[in-house]
Amino acid sequence: MTAIDSHETTTRDTTIPDTTIPETMRAAVLRNPGDGLQIETLRTPRPKAGEVLIKVSACGMCHSDLHVIGGAIAFPMPCVLGHEVAGTIVELGPDTGHTGLELGQKVAGAFLMPCGQCEACSRGHDELCAPFFELNRLKGVLYDGTTRLATEDGDPVYMYSMGGLAEYAVIPATSVAPLPQSVDEVTSAILGCAAMTAYGAVRHGAELHFGETVAVVAVGGVGSNICQVARAMGASQVIAIDVNDEKLAGMSQFGATATVNSMTTDPRERVFELTGGRGVDVAFEALGIPATWKTALDVLSDGGRMVPIGLGAGVQTAEVEINRTVRRSQSIRGSYGARTRVDLPAVVQMAANGQINYQDLVTQRFSLAEAGEGYSQLKAGQIVGRAVVDMSL
Repeated sequence: MTAIDSHETTTRDTTIPDTTIPETMRAAVLRNPGDGLQIETLRTPRPKAGEVLIKVSACGMCHSDLHVIGGAIAFPMPCVLGHEVAGTIVELGPDTGHTGLELGQKVAGAFLMPCGQCEACSRGHDELCAPFFELNRLKGVLYDGTTRLATEDGDPVYMYSMGGLAEYAVIPATSVAPLPQSVDEVTSAILGCAAMTAYGAVRHGAELHFGETVAVVAVGGVGSNICQVARAMGASQVIAIDVNDEKLAGMSQFGATATVNSMTTDPRERVFELTGGRGVDVAFEALGIPATWKTALDVLSDGGRMVPIGLGAGVQTAEVEINRTVRRSQSIRGSYGARTRVDLPAVVQMAANGQINYQDLVTQRFSLAEAGEGYSQLKAGQIVGRAVVDMSL
Protein backbone atom coordinates (compact mmCIF):
# COMPACT_ATOMS: atom_id res chain seq x y z
CA MET A 1 0.00 0.00 0.00
CA THR A 2 1.53 3.29 -1.05
CA ALA A 3 1.75 6.18 1.43
CA ILE A 4 2.15 8.94 -1.16
CA ASP A 5 -0.56 9.45 -3.78
CA SER A 6 -2.32 12.04 -5.90
CA HIS A 7 -3.60 13.67 -2.70
CA GLU A 8 -0.49 15.90 -2.84
CA THR A 9 -0.96 19.34 -4.36
CA THR A 10 0.98 22.57 -4.39
CA THR A 11 -0.46 23.22 -0.93
CA ARG A 12 1.68 21.93 1.90
CA ASP A 13 -0.28 19.08 3.50
CA THR A 14 0.73 18.14 7.03
CA THR A 15 -0.82 14.70 7.18
CA ILE A 16 -1.83 11.97 4.80
CA PRO A 17 -5.31 10.45 5.13
CA ASP A 18 -5.22 7.56 7.60
CA THR A 19 -6.38 5.15 4.93
CA THR A 20 -3.04 5.45 3.08
CA ILE A 21 -0.86 4.62 6.10
CA PRO A 22 -1.35 1.03 7.25
CA GLU A 23 -2.51 0.44 10.81
CA THR A 24 0.28 -2.09 11.41
CA MET A 25 3.81 -2.74 10.21
CA ARG A 26 6.58 -5.30 10.49
CA ALA A 27 9.54 -4.64 12.78
CA ALA A 28 12.56 -6.55 14.10
CA VAL A 29 11.93 -6.70 17.86
CA LEU A 30 14.40 -7.60 20.60
CA ARG A 31 12.68 -9.02 23.67
CA ASN A 32 15.60 -10.77 25.34
CA PRO A 33 19.32 -10.60 24.45
CA GLY A 34 19.58 -14.37 24.25
CA ASP A 35 16.69 -14.67 21.81
CA GLY A 36 17.95 -12.26 19.16
CA LEU A 37 15.73 -10.30 16.79
CA GLN A 38 12.23 -11.54 15.98
CA ILE A 39 9.97 -10.17 13.24
CA GLU A 40 6.70 -8.99 14.79
CA THR A 41 3.67 -6.96 13.79
CA LEU A 42 3.45 -3.62 15.62
CA ARG A 43 1.12 -0.67 15.37
CA THR A 44 2.40 1.82 12.83
CA PRO A 45 3.76 4.77 14.82
CA ARG A 46 2.44 8.30 14.31
CA PRO A 47 4.35 11.53 14.82
CA LYS A 48 3.67 14.08 17.53
CA ALA A 49 4.72 17.72 17.68
CA GLY A 50 8.03 18.42 15.96
CA GLU A 51 8.29 14.92 14.50
CA VAL A 52 7.95 13.24 11.11
CA LEU A 53 6.94 9.74 10.06
CA ILE A 54 9.04 8.12 7.37
CA LYS A 55 8.49 5.00 5.33
CA VAL A 56 11.88 3.37 5.78
CA SER A 57 13.83 2.51 2.63
CA ALA A 58 16.84 1.11 4.46
CA CYS A 59 18.47 0.93 7.87
CA GLY A 60 22.20 0.60 8.47
CA MET A 61 23.62 -2.11 10.71
CA CYS A 62 26.03 -0.79 13.33
CA HIS A 63 28.27 -2.33 16.00
CA SER A 64 26.47 -0.23 18.62
CA ASP A 65 23.36 -2.33 18.04
CA LEU A 66 25.37 -5.44 18.83
CA HIS A 67 26.07 -4.19 22.35
CA VAL A 68 22.31 -4.06 23.02
CA ILE A 69 21.55 -7.32 21.21
CA GLY A 70 24.20 -9.09 23.29
CA GLY A 71 23.11 -7.52 26.58
CA ALA A 72 26.41 -5.67 27.15
CA ILE A 73 24.57 -2.34 27.23
CA ALA A 74 21.38 -2.22 29.30
CA PHE A 75 18.34 -0.98 27.40
CA PRO A 76 14.58 -1.31 28.03
CA MET A 77 12.93 -4.26 26.31
CA PRO A 78 11.11 -5.12 24.18
CA CYS A 79 12.71 -2.66 21.80
CA VAL A 80 13.38 -1.92 18.16
CA LEU A 81 16.96 -1.09 17.24
CA GLY A 82 18.33 0.57 14.13
CA HIS A 83 19.60 4.12 14.28
CA GLU A 84 20.69 5.19 10.79
CA VAL A 85 17.93 5.30 8.20
CA ALA A 86 16.82 6.68 4.88
CA GLY A 87 13.27 6.88 3.68
CA THR A 88 10.34 9.00 2.54
CA ILE A 89 8.35 11.42 4.69
CA VAL A 90 4.74 10.24 4.74
CA GLU A 91 3.39 12.31 7.62
CA LEU A 92 4.35 15.60 9.27
CA GLY A 93 3.52 16.11 12.93
CA PRO A 94 2.31 19.44 14.32
CA ASP A 95 4.81 22.31 14.63
CA THR A 96 6.95 21.23 11.67
CA GLY A 97 5.90 24.02 9.32
CA HIS A 98 9.10 25.99 9.96
CA THR A 99 11.39 23.08 9.07
CA GLY A 100 10.99 23.17 5.29
CA LEU A 101 10.30 19.43 5.31
CA GLU A 102 7.60 18.20 2.95
CA LEU A 103 5.52 15.12 2.27
CA GLY A 104 7.13 12.83 -0.26
CA GLN A 105 10.62 14.13 0.49
CA LYS A 106 13.46 11.59 0.59
CA VAL A 107 15.46 12.06 3.78
CA ALA A 108 18.32 10.61 5.81
CA GLY A 109 17.81 10.25 9.56
CA ALA A 110 20.58 10.64 12.14
CA PHE A 111 21.07 8.47 15.21
CA LEU A 112 21.79 11.46 17.45
CA MET A 113 18.43 13.20 17.77
CA PRO A 114 18.81 16.61 19.45
CA CYS A 115 15.83 18.01 21.33
CA GLY A 116 16.84 21.48 20.13
CA GLN A 117 15.88 23.10 23.43
CA CYS A 118 18.26 22.02 26.21
CA GLU A 119 21.32 24.01 27.25
CA ALA A 120 23.69 21.95 25.10
CA CYS A 121 21.46 22.24 22.02
CA SER A 122 21.11 26.01 22.55
CA ARG A 123 24.91 26.22 22.36
CA GLY A 124 24.95 24.21 19.14
CA HIS A 125 26.30 21.08 20.83
CA ASP A 126 23.74 18.58 19.60
CA GLU A 127 26.12 15.76 20.48
CA LEU A 128 25.69 16.60 24.18
CA CYS A 129 21.87 16.85 24.16
CA ALA A 130 20.79 15.88 27.70
CA PRO A 131 17.25 14.64 26.87
CA PHE A 132 18.65 12.40 24.13
CA PHE A 133 20.89 10.60 26.60
CA GLU A 134 18.54 10.71 29.60
CA LEU A 135 15.34 9.73 27.79
CA ASN A 136 16.16 7.98 24.52
CA ARG A 137 19.41 6.23 25.38
CA LEU A 138 18.43 5.23 28.93
CA LYS A 139 14.65 4.81 28.70
CA GLY A 140 13.95 4.19 25.01
CA VAL A 141 11.44 7.02 24.68
CA LEU A 142 11.16 10.37 22.92
CA TYR A 143 11.08 13.77 24.55
CA ASP A 144 7.55 13.72 25.91
CA GLY A 145 8.58 10.65 27.92
CA THR A 146 6.71 8.10 25.78
CA THR A 147 7.61 5.69 23.01
CA ARG A 148 5.90 5.83 19.64
CA LEU A 149 5.95 2.04 19.26
CA ALA A 150 3.45 -0.47 20.56
CA THR A 151 2.27 -4.02 20.00
CA GLU A 152 -1.11 -4.68 18.42
CA ASP A 153 -2.46 -4.97 22.00
CA GLY A 154 -1.05 -1.57 22.93
CA ASP A 155 1.89 -2.69 25.05
CA PRO A 156 4.87 -0.33 24.76
CA VAL A 157 7.91 -1.21 22.65
CA TYR A 158 10.94 0.97 23.20
CA MET A 159 13.00 2.87 20.64
CA TYR A 160 16.78 2.89 20.20
CA SER A 161 17.02 6.28 18.45
CA MET A 162 14.13 6.11 15.96
CA GLY A 163 13.84 2.30 15.93
CA GLY A 164 14.76 2.05 12.27
CA LEU A 165 14.54 -1.72 11.87
CA ALA A 166 10.90 -1.36 10.93
CA GLU A 167 8.82 -0.44 7.92
CA TYR A 168 7.97 2.96 9.42
CA ALA A 169 9.79 5.17 11.91
CA VAL A 170 9.07 8.41 13.77
CA ILE A 171 12.01 10.82 13.89
CA PRO A 172 12.30 14.30 15.44
CA ALA A 173 12.42 16.88 12.64
CA THR A 174 15.75 18.08 14.07
CA SER A 175 17.31 14.80 12.98
CA VAL A 176 16.49 14.46 9.29
CA ALA A 177 18.03 16.05 6.21
CA PRO A 178 16.58 16.04 2.69
CA LEU A 179 18.35 13.89 0.11
CA PRO A 180 19.06 15.30 -3.36
CA GLN A 181 17.70 13.23 -6.24
CA SER A 182 21.24 12.09 -7.07
CA VAL A 183 21.71 10.41 -3.68
CA ASP A 184 20.64 6.76 -3.50
CA GLU A 185 17.84 6.23 -0.97
CA VAL A 186 19.06 2.79 0.19
CA THR A 187 22.82 3.11 0.61
CA SER A 188 22.42 6.65 1.95
CA ALA A 189 21.06 5.10 5.16
CA ILE A 190 24.65 4.97 6.45
CA LEU A 191 25.01 8.74 6.28
CA GLY A 192 23.16 9.24 9.57
CA CYS A 193 25.64 7.33 11.73
CA ALA A 194 28.71 5.89 10.01
CA ALA A 195 29.36 8.98 7.90
CA MET A 196 28.10 11.61 10.33
CA THR A 197 30.10 10.14 13.22
CA ALA A 198 33.19 10.22 11.03
CA TYR A 199 32.53 13.81 10.00
CA GLY A 200 32.10 14.90 13.62
CA ALA A 201 35.31 13.15 14.65
CA VAL A 202 37.39 14.78 11.93
CA ARG A 203 35.86 18.24 12.02
CA HIS A 204 35.11 18.74 15.72
CA GLY A 205 36.96 16.01 17.60
CA ALA A 206 40.30 16.35 15.85
CA GLU A 207 39.84 19.85 14.43
CA LEU A 208 41.96 18.57 11.57
CA HIS A 209 44.26 21.09 9.89
CA PHE A 210 45.15 20.98 6.22
CA GLY A 211 48.29 18.90 5.60
CA GLU A 212 48.21 16.97 8.88
CA THR A 213 48.84 13.24 9.00
CA VAL A 214 46.21 10.77 10.18
CA ALA A 215 45.95 7.14 11.27
CA VAL A 216 42.62 5.32 11.56
CA VAL A 217 42.58 2.25 13.79
CA ALA A 218 39.79 -0.22 12.84
CA VAL A 219 38.35 0.42 9.39
CA GLY A 220 34.80 -0.87 9.49
CA GLY A 221 31.92 1.35 8.44
CA VAL A 222 32.86 4.31 10.63
CA GLY A 223 36.62 3.92 10.22
CA SER A 224 36.35 3.78 6.44
CA ASN A 225 34.35 6.99 6.49
CA ILE A 226 36.92 8.67 8.72
CA CYS A 227 39.56 7.86 6.13
CA GLN A 228 37.66 9.48 3.30
CA VAL A 229 36.41 12.47 5.31
CA ALA A 230 39.94 13.16 6.59
CA ARG A 231 41.33 12.97 3.07
CA ALA A 232 38.58 15.25 1.76
CA MET A 233 39.41 17.76 4.51
CA GLY A 234 43.05 17.93 3.53
CA ALA A 235 44.97 15.23 5.38
CA SER A 236 48.32 14.67 3.64
CA GLN A 237 48.54 11.02 4.76
CA VAL A 238 45.78 8.67 5.87
CA ILE A 239 47.08 5.38 7.26
CA ALA A 240 44.45 2.66 7.72
CA ILE A 241 45.21 0.12 10.48
CA ASP A 242 43.27 -3.11 11.01
CA VAL A 243 43.76 -6.82 11.64
CA ASN A 244 41.83 -7.90 8.54
CA ASP A 245 43.60 -7.89 5.18
CA GLU A 246 40.27 -8.07 3.35
CA LYS A 247 39.15 -4.81 4.96
CA LEU A 248 42.49 -3.15 4.26
CA ALA A 249 42.63 -4.25 0.63
CA GLY A 250 40.03 -1.81 -0.58
CA MET A 251 40.90 1.17 1.59
CA SER A 252 42.62 3.13 -1.17
CA GLN A 253 39.20 3.85 -2.69
CA PHE A 254 38.18 5.40 0.64
CA GLY A 255 41.09 7.79 0.97
CA ALA A 256 43.81 5.70 2.60
CA THR A 257 47.34 6.42 1.38
CA ALA A 258 48.80 3.37 3.18
CA THR A 259 47.60 0.34 5.15
CA VAL A 260 49.01 -1.58 8.11
CA ASN A 261 47.94 -4.99 9.40
CA SER A 262 48.63 -4.73 13.12
CA MET A 263 48.55 -8.52 13.50
CA THR A 264 51.52 -9.06 11.21
CA THR A 265 53.37 -5.72 11.48
CA ASP A 266 54.29 -3.56 14.47
CA PRO A 267 51.96 -0.60 13.87
CA ARG A 268 54.11 1.92 15.75
CA GLU A 269 57.24 1.04 13.80
CA ARG A 270 55.46 1.08 10.45
CA VAL A 271 53.56 4.33 11.06
CA PHE A 272 56.73 6.09 12.25
CA GLU A 273 58.50 4.81 9.16
CA LEU A 274 55.72 6.13 6.91
CA THR A 275 55.75 9.55 8.61
CA GLY A 276 59.49 10.15 8.61
CA GLY A 277 60.01 9.05 12.20
CA ARG A 278 57.52 11.36 13.91
CA GLY A 279 54.17 9.55 14.08
CA VAL A 280 50.80 10.98 13.06
CA ASP A 281 49.24 14.25 14.11
CA VAL A 282 45.87 12.59 14.71
CA ALA A 283 45.01 8.96 15.48
CA PHE A 284 41.35 7.93 15.36
CA GLU A 285 40.17 4.84 17.27
CA ALA A 286 36.96 3.40 15.83
CA LEU A 287 36.25 0.13 17.65
CA GLY A 288 36.17 0.74 21.41
CA ILE A 289 38.44 -1.97 22.83
CA PRO A 290 41.65 -1.63 24.89
CA ALA A 291 43.89 -3.04 22.14
CA THR A 292 42.84 -0.45 19.56
CA TRP A 293 43.17 2.35 22.11
CA LYS A 294 46.76 1.26 22.71
CA THR A 295 47.53 1.17 19.00
CA ALA A 296 46.07 4.64 18.46
CA LEU A 297 48.14 6.09 21.30
CA ASP A 298 51.28 4.28 20.17
CA VAL A 299 51.30 5.84 16.69
CA LEU A 300 50.89 9.46 17.86
CA SER A 301 53.49 12.15 17.29
CA ASP A 302 54.63 14.57 19.97
CA GLY A 303 51.73 16.97 20.49
CA GLY A 304 49.38 14.60 18.70
CA ARG A 305 45.65 14.08 19.33
CA MET A 306 44.02 10.71 19.84
CA VAL A 307 40.30 10.80 19.01
CA PRO A 308 38.32 7.77 20.24
CA ILE A 309 34.97 7.15 18.55
CA GLY A 310 34.23 3.48 19.17
CA LEU A 311 31.84 2.57 21.98
CA GLY A 312 32.94 -0.24 24.27
CA ALA A 313 30.69 -3.09 25.35
CA GLY A 314 29.50 -2.18 28.86
CA VAL A 315 32.06 -0.48 31.10
CA GLN A 316 35.54 -0.87 29.67
CA THR A 317 38.84 0.78 30.52
CA ALA A 318 42.04 1.23 28.57
CA GLU A 319 45.57 1.93 29.78
CA VAL A 320 47.27 5.24 29.06
CA GLU A 321 51.00 5.69 29.47
CA ILE A 322 50.96 8.69 31.80
CA ASN A 323 54.51 9.99 31.40
CA ARG A 324 54.51 9.78 27.62
CA THR A 325 51.17 11.57 27.43
CA VAL A 326 52.39 14.35 29.73
CA ARG A 327 55.94 14.77 28.42
CA ARG A 328 54.94 14.61 24.77
CA SER A 329 51.93 16.93 25.20
CA GLN A 330 49.56 14.38 23.71
CA SER A 331 45.81 14.65 24.19
CA ILE A 332 42.77 12.36 24.12
CA ARG A 333 39.63 14.00 22.74
CA GLY A 334 36.48 11.88 22.81
CA SER A 335 33.98 12.32 19.99
CA TYR A 336 30.38 11.10 19.97
CA GLY A 337 28.46 11.60 16.77
CA ALA A 338 28.28 15.14 15.47
CA ARG A 339 26.20 18.33 15.59
CA THR A 340 23.25 16.85 13.78
CA ARG A 341 21.39 19.97 12.69
CA VAL A 342 24.37 21.41 10.81
CA ASP A 343 26.55 18.36 10.21
CA LEU A 344 24.01 15.93 8.73
CA PRO A 345 23.17 18.33 5.86
CA ALA A 346 26.92 18.82 5.32
CA VAL A 347 27.45 15.06 5.14
CA VAL A 348 24.57 14.66 2.68
CA GLN A 349 26.12 17.37 0.52
CA MET A 350 29.52 15.63 0.61
CA ALA A 351 27.79 12.44 -0.55
CA ALA A 352 26.04 14.31 -3.35
CA ASN A 353 29.36 15.90 -4.40
CA GLY A 354 31.14 12.53 -4.51
CA GLN A 355 33.43 13.37 -1.56
CA ILE A 356 31.99 10.43 0.40
CA ASN A 357 31.88 7.12 -1.44
CA TYR A 358 28.88 5.83 0.50
CA GLN A 359 27.55 3.47 -2.17
CA ASP A 360 30.63 1.25 -2.44
CA LEU A 361 30.94 1.20 1.34
CA VAL A 362 27.67 -0.73 1.54
CA THR A 363 28.80 -4.23 0.67
CA GLN A 364 25.84 -6.34 1.85
CA ARG A 365 22.08 -5.99 1.93
CA PHE A 366 19.68 -8.03 4.04
CA SER A 367 15.91 -8.17 4.09
CA LEU A 368 14.13 -7.25 7.32
CA ALA A 369 13.54 -10.95 7.98
CA GLU A 370 17.30 -11.54 7.63
CA ALA A 371 18.32 -8.78 10.07
CA GLY A 372 19.25 -11.26 12.80
CA GLU A 373 21.54 -13.17 10.43
CA GLY A 374 23.12 -9.89 9.35
CA TYR A 375 24.00 -8.97 12.92
CA SER A 376 25.43 -12.44 13.48
CA GLN A 377 27.75 -11.88 10.52
CA LEU A 378 28.65 -8.43 11.83
CA LYS A 379 29.53 -9.90 15.23
CA ALA A 380 31.70 -12.54 13.55
CA GLY A 381 33.63 -9.88 11.65
CA GLN A 382 32.32 -11.07 8.30
CA ILE A 383 30.99 -7.68 7.14
CA VAL A 384 33.47 -5.59 5.17
CA GLY A 385 32.40 -1.95 5.16
CA ARG A 386 28.74 -1.53 6.10
CA ALA A 387 25.64 -3.68 5.71
CA VAL A 388 22.08 -2.38 5.45
CA VAL A 389 18.61 -3.80 5.86
CA ASP A 390 16.93 -3.01 2.56
CA MET A 391 13.16 -2.83 3.02
CA SER A 392 12.53 -3.60 -0.66
CA LEU A 393 13.97 -7.13 -0.32
